[in-house]
Amino acid sequence: MKIQISDNIIRHYLKNVYFINGHSYAGKSTMVRMLAQRFDMVHCGENYHDVFPRSKLSRWKQPGLCYFDTMSGWREWLNMTPEEHWTWTNQVSKECVEIEILELIRVAAAGKKVIVDTNIPPDVLREISSYNRVAIMICDPPDVCATRFFDREDPDKKFIMEQIRLCPDPEATLQNFNSWALYHPPLETDWAHTGFFTYTRSDFENDTREEMLSALAGHFGLEEQ
Repeated sequence: MKIQISDNIIRHYLKNVYFINGHSYAGKSTMVRMLAQRFDMVHCGENYHDVFPRSKLSRWKQPGLCYFDTMSGWREWLNMTPEEHWTWTNQVSKECVEIEILELIRVAAAGKKVIVDTNIPPDVLREISSYNRVAIMICDPPDVCATRFFDREDPDKKFIMEQIRLCPDPEATLQNFNSWALYHPPLETDWAHTGFFTYTRSDFENDTREEMLSALAGHFGLEEQ
C-alpha cells in the first residue's frame, strides 16, 4: 500500500507555519530572518531540508538531491544547459516537498510559530496551507538575479565563483550560469498570479527592509497577536 496523507491533516499540523516563496533576490531570506527575530518565531532558512541525513537518501528515489554525489565534478554542473538546469532544479523541488513537510511538522510540534523560506511550489501550498499563512515575494524585473547574483557576500556564492574561475573558459561558464535565470521553462510558475498575497520588490538600491517587513507582518497578522 502506498502511504498518502490527506491535505486536511497536513494543514492541521502546519497551522502555525508561515511560508514565503517567490523569486530569487526578492528578499525572502532576509524577511524570514527578520520576522523570526521580531516576532520570536522559529527560523527555517533556505535549504532546511538539508537536515535530512544524506546517507538516508536514495539515488533511485531522490536522484536530484543525490546529483552532487554522482556528478563528475563542478564543471559538469556549471555547464548544464538552461534546459538541463531547470529539469534538475524542478526534480529537486519535487523531492524536497516530502522532506520539508515532515520536517516542518516536527519543528511546529513544539508549539511556536514557524517562518519558512520555502521552495514548496504554490500548487502544493494551496493544499497544505491557507491564504494568510503564505506570501509570495517577486522581483520587477523578475530576472534581476542574472546580473546581481554575485553581489551577495555569502560562502555558497563565493564557492561557485571559485569553481567558475577554475573552468577552462571562465567567461563562457559565467555567461552560461547567468543564462539559467533567463530561461523560461515550458511549465513556468506564474508567480504574480498564484492567488496568494504578493509583495513586489522593485527598488534594489535603497534599504526597504522595514517596509517589506511591515507588509508581510500585516498580511500574516503577526502584529495583532
